[in-house]
Amino acid sequence: MPRLRSCLPLLLVSSLTSAAAINASENQQIIKHKDVFEFTYQVTIPEIEGKNGRLWLPIASSDRHQKVDLLGVTTQSPWRLTRDAQYGNQILTMSFGKRDAGKKIELRYRVERREKSAYRAGKDEDVKQHLQAEALVPRDKRLARIARDITKDAATDKARGEALYRHTLDRMAYDKSGTGWGRGDALFACDSRAGNCTDFHAYFIGLARSVDIPARFAIGFTIPADMNEGEISGYHCWAEYFAEGKWHPVDISEADKHPELADYYLGRHPANRFQFSVGRDLKTDPAPASGPINYLVYPIVESDNKPVPVKRQFRFKRIVN
Repeated sequence: MPRLRSCLPLLLVSSLTSAAAINASENQQIIKHKDVFEFTYQVTIPEIEGKNGRLWLPIASSDRHQKVDLLGVTTQSPWRLTRDAQYGNQILTMSFGKRDAGKKIELRYRVERREKSAYRAGKDEDVKQHLQAEALVPRDKRLARIARDITKDAATDKARGEALYRHTLDRMAYDKSGTGWGRGDALFACDSRAGNCTDFHAYFIGLARSVDIPARFAIGFTIPADMNEGEISGYHCWAEYFAEGKWHPVDISEADKHPELADYYLGRHPANRFQFSVGRDLKTDPAPASGPINYLVYPIVESDNKPVPVKRQFRFKRIVN
């Protein structure tokens, strides 16, 4: 039986200009056109059992939809910049010792982010690389059967992508109970029909690639639209698929949480978000002992080749004209 959808009106916020504007619309979810904010990414170096530890964390960079100024990196330990081999994501890596426990690493940004709609691929962009299988998003026969059935009446790749978006939205529910969710495992998502944003978009990307539609993953943070400053509790991720010479943005997990925005998120990403990295299975030098990085938004810490939990905090402050 199809899931019931809310009849609440679509709410689009062009910009926030004052606290009064925020208080007037408590249910604001998205900002159109442009958002400008400062963002602080803070990590506390953990205690380790081994003699030395190593840390990796993403450094956001500018692209055609966000202008990023790194205002400063505060740390008492030397660090260096590296990039992953395939996508070129910037990554800060650092070695540290037992005596560094409790020290802070802080990156401060100023960001201008623009709303995203369908846009042309770059002149020299290798679109076909986004058809390749990944560890948790395989080119799978079962996904291909589902995708072929869903798209059998669609005449174009754009229409096929739209059909896969609607299918994923109807099939899956945003649910973080139990175990297994959050890894971006397309087959887990197919079976469980539930998960978080990584699971929604892994399933969608797996379906798209299985019928030869390039699709890709990106991850960062949603900047709250209903307040001008505060702490951000966790990451958010989204996807794009390629059709008719353009990348088409989708955000299916947000459409599930806010069904009044389901049509908006088929073809748009709002301005109030901040991208940190793209792609999966990131290969770096130096590399974590666990191998390629599944996706990168939170810091990764290892000691004696084992993962170590790390405390992190993310804060924002909107720059209001």
